[in-house]
Amino acid sequence: MRLKTGKIPVEILEKIVFKHLGSKINGLILGPSKGEDAAVIRVGKKLFALSCDPISGAVKNIGWFAINICCNDVAVMGVQPKWFLGCLMLPKNTTQETIGKICSQMDKAAKKIGVGIIGGHCEITPNLNHPLVVGFCMGEIKNGKITPTSNVKVKDKIVLTKTVGIEGTAILAFDKENVLRKKFGLKFVREAQTYLKKISIVQEALEASKINGVHAMHDPTEGGLLGGLWEMAEASNKGFKIYEEKIPIAYHTKEICKFFRINPLKLISSGCLLLSVQPTIVEKLLKKFRQKRIQATIIGEILENKNVKLIVGKNGKIKSLKKPPQDELWVALKR
Repeated sequence: MRLKTGKIPVEILEKIVFKHLGSKINGLILGPSKGEDAAVIRVGKKLFALSCDPISGAVKNIGWFAINICCNDVAVMGVQPKWFLGCLMLPKNTTQETIGKICSQMDKAAKKIGVGIIGGHCEITPNLNHPLVVGFCMGEIKNGKITPTSNVKVKDKIVLTKTVGIEGTAILAFDKENVLRKKFGLKFVREAQTYLKKISIVQEALEASKINGVHAMHDPTEGGLLGGLWEMAEASNKGFKIYEEKIPIAYHTKEICKFFRINPLKLISSGCLLLSVQPTIVEKLLKKFRQKRIQATIIGEILENKNVKLIVGKNGKIKSLKKPPQDELWVALKR
């Protein structure tokens, strides 16, 4: 079986990866699980959330992405990211200038979030076409409360912050800059590149975690919004129904996706946050987000039947959704 670029399918994780996990250790609260963004461990009387993520689809701004994407995965547990380690793998003939740019990006992103870069590794690696960065992030769970993906409840409202496809829009605006400038002009491309500043969801995740009734949070990365929803459903054995007309898609995302002939709902979407929220407190959450000037929208609800995953089109027709086989970013980068 030849696998497509991107995340390994859940079926293979369960069949192979999850069956080879080394020694059993004490203190593991949440280990490798489908759909979860981070692990949780106990050390003495303290709990920690930990996450590991690679940046393999972006070239420019790879250092900025590395910090933010990894920190997002800790933050969705309701935890302030605090410590980061990075592994930089660089192709032959990499210059000191390139290393300096990547490290500077990481430094700026880490300072903005409040995370310390405490170690890592940097090397020239054979057979690479562009730099790769793998990040490891950790934060302390202060109040004993976490919001894992698997904690989704039936009848919960599905809330989405910001707009879909933020990360994909930023990556394509930088890495496909020349072709996009020919189509849309410099002003459009520069505006799309500012989406880079929206990648972090740490603020909204930490604000949401303070409200009882926010059951689960998830960072929809590969596979975009639909991939993220599918992961929440798989992790919790629930279904969902979403409404196309409710899903916020920014202008630049729409135009770039139209140009590359890709679906914005399947485009890598770090920068927006998915929340599964008790219906009785959803207005309280939205009010808090408004106070913090964070865009948030109710886009659907959680269903009991795990086999039912629906989207109500703008025309009112209901369609059954299939799991995205691959993130649309990989499609666009080849065009």
